[in-house]
Amino acid sequence: VFFKGCSLRCPWCHNPEGCALQPQLLFYKNRCVGCGRCKQVCPYSLEECDLCGKCEKACPSGARKICGREYTVEELVEEIVKDKLFYEVSGGGVTCSGGECMLYPEFLTELLKACKNEGVQTAVDTAGNVPYESFLKVLPYTDILLYDIKCFSEDLHRLGTGVSNALILDNLTKLSKSFKGKIIVRIPVVGGYNDNEREMQTIADFLKTLAIQKVELLPYHTLGEHKYEALGIKHTAFTVPTEQKMKEFEKLFSEK
Repeated sequence: VFFKGCSLRCPWCHNPEGCALQPQLLFYKNRCVGCGRCKQVCPYSLEECDLCGKCEKACPSGARKICGREYTVEELVEEIVKDKLFYEVSGGGVTCSGGECMLYPEFLTELLKACKNEGVQTAVDTAGNVPYESFLKVLPYTDILLYDIKCFSEDLHRLGTGVSNALILDNLTKLSKSFKGKIIVRIPVVGGYNDNEREMQTIADFLKTLAIQKVELLPYHTLGEHKYEALGIKHTAFTVPTEQKMKEFEKLFSEK
């Protein structure tokens, strides 16, 4: 379940449609066949947009997509339990991500509680830049916590995300002592940003002081670049780390 809205602005994000709180129109130019049906049904002839969705329904090639809609907890759970058999077979469940799902602690708590009542395992994917009190509401109904760490250097974190990482690191330290479930720390390895041994070593040294069950290094990829164009947002290009570099970084986190 992807929640819209995020307090970070990471330029390498592969889900840029999750950053803004409000719904957005994505236009994939490469899919457009030039039939003109969207313009015919648009109340403003495409000169303005009130996100009515008429163009999306009229488009035969899927070039126009409205991203974001409101759900009640009941509506979401109804969708989630449709795949309950698959969760039971795979050992999986529902992951709440984003954007930043922790921006909505009250709604998220009710959703996770309802999923647990249905016997569905729950996971929360977060960047951790929220008040610790929000975690206290959510975690009683969370089995797995997926926690993102971009870097350890505060200056580098501000440069890349626009915010300090002091709260993020402090929250993780507290969570490692109090959370009874499984914590998986996930680190995006972004070429030209944090892909150097010194930065990775400082993250590794920090995590080794905490009760973390698993660390995953996620190499930067370009699969989300087409979304930036569809949103009309300028995209910053980064490089994909080599397989050799990823193996070297993995050793840093496996060493005791």
